[in-house]
Amino acid sequence: MSRPAKRKASAGAGATALVAIGARAPAFTLPDGDGQKHSLTRYKGKLVVLYFYPRDHTPGCTQEACEFRDAHTAIVRSGGVVLGISPDAPDSHGDFVESLGLPFALLSDEPAADGIPAVSTRYGVWQKKSMYGKSFMGIVRTTYLIDRSGRVAQRWDRVSVRGHAAVVLAALRELD
Repeated sequence: MSRPAKRKASAGAGATALVAIGARAPAFTLPDGDGQKHSLTRYKGKLVVLYFYPRDHTPGCTQEACEFRDAHTAIVRSGGVVLGISPDAPDSHGDFVESLGLPFALLSDEPAADGIPAVSTRYGVWQKKSMYGKSFMGIVRTTYLIDRSGRVAQRWDRVSVRGHAAVVLAALRELD
């Protein structure tokens, strides 16, 4: 199950607070795997499922993408659009989309020269993580549901992927 929304991000270089429910979603323009630019303003008037994930072609990220793929028709019928964001390069996203048959865009938030991905930082998902006793900065799996006016209607922190798309779809239907 997904953890309930919290208000603060973990501390660390480049970390910022998660975007609060009710706040305006930060604007962005990012490329997809085909190099096409996507801006949040492009989706004004739609319900946007914006999910941040660590890396293409990994088990958890593949499962999450597949769950959103399988729920995509129902999400669209409920007035929604799905966008995934990770720090992977556009060509990696193109391969990932093609290999899984994803009907939605994956956007590339490649890190700047300082190693920090700007959009992930503005959304508060670039956080300090630990694995095998080592600390590092990375994407903490988080999903935002953005309403038609561009405000955060719901947020799921430290997402567990199994069943997550169904939970998001249920919340989206409540807004429709």
